Amino acid sequence: MMEDAMVLLQTSRRLASAASRRESVCWSDDSFGPSAGEDGCSAAPPFSDSESASQLLAHVKLILRRRAAAVAALDASLPAEAVRHFTKVLDTRRGLPGSFAAGCLVGRAAAYRATGRLADAIADCNRALAVDPSIPALRARADLLEAVGALPDCLHDLEHLKLLYDAILRDRKLPGPPWRPHHDIRYGDIPANLHTLAARIQKLRGRIAAGEGNNVDYYSLIGVPKGCSRPELERAHLLLTLKHKPEKAVGFVDRLEFADDHRDLDAIRDQARMSASILYRMMQKGYASIMAAVMEAEAAEKQRSKVAAANAAIQAPTVKTAEKANAARTECVLGSDKAAVAASAAAAAMLQSVFCRDMAVVGSMLSHRAMPVKYAALSC
Repeated sequence: MMEDAMVLLQTSRRLASAASRRESVCWSDDSFGPSAGEDGCSAAPPFSDSESASQLLAHVKLILRRRAAAVAALDASLPAEAVRHFTKVLDTRRGLPGSFAAGCLVGRAAAYRATGRLADAIADCNRALAVDPSIPALRARADLLEAVGALPDCLHDLEHLKLLYDAILRDRKLPGPPWRPHHDIRYGDIPANLHTLAARIQKLRGRIAAGEGNNVDYYSLIGVPKGCSRPELERAHLLLTLKHKPEKAVGFVDRLEFADDHRDLDAIRDQARMSASILYRMMQKGYASIMAAVMEAEAAEKQRSKVAAANAAIQAPTVKTAEKANAARTECVLGSDKAAVAASAAAAAMLQSVFCRDMAVVGSMLSHRAMPVKYAALSC
């Protein structure tokens, strides 16, 4: 941490002195006179060396605290919080050393990968490699490319990483100046890492020879689930296209400061633009592939709807015929029930009439026959 603080402090001092020189060159001779601010409001008094140093030190401490918070959030499985802290560090208005910014970009790429935003992670690795072709950046991008199935590009990065390991063993020292921090890279681990890397390269070549080189998982690259709808795909593609245009990939270089003056800024911009173009073409190809699958699914759904409608149209007359037959059967049953009720009612009426006739005959017979009556005398 102290090494990073010293790098940031030296870079900020160099930027401040360069800005002061440019400002002094632009001033006219009259600007140095005592009456330079008499016409308008008086300019603020310049900071003393102690005040400038204290402000610079406070800024360095803030940057280091934010990076420490981002690393802690990433270790605590809070990738969204880590992305926020790393973004604050990288979007600062003051200049950042190139190696320090590259480390922050690699950390943010790891956080993006944890959230499933693989395209953003690859873009950060591209920027980090354009600024500082370090071992962590190459290793991170190779893992990301293997995760999305871009095996030829992953093999290219692994071979480049093998060359860096060979150079370290040949020079018997880690790359870069001695004061630059290398964090998790130790010289004693290089032989074992090289052996593991050689085995991984051999295995990857076998997979490519078996025909797995073109099986890119575009769903993971763009960040949409399989079977997604057209609006979801178009929204994700639009966001990625606006964010990762090759023209916008070189803007971050202007906010960086490089300690080694032999680095060519134009070469850095060209490499960043080329890497962004490769990623952009991969995203466009993925969008076309997924859109073709979505259109095929929509066509299949339309075909199923047509078949269902045709089956419904075919089954409609059969249903109507069955309904008519059921209605006729119901009418027949109701008619037979009505006939039975009418027959029973007629039989009951006939029996009632016969009974009434018989009763009338009996009544007439009883009315015409004389009935003997006995009289008995009543005594008082």
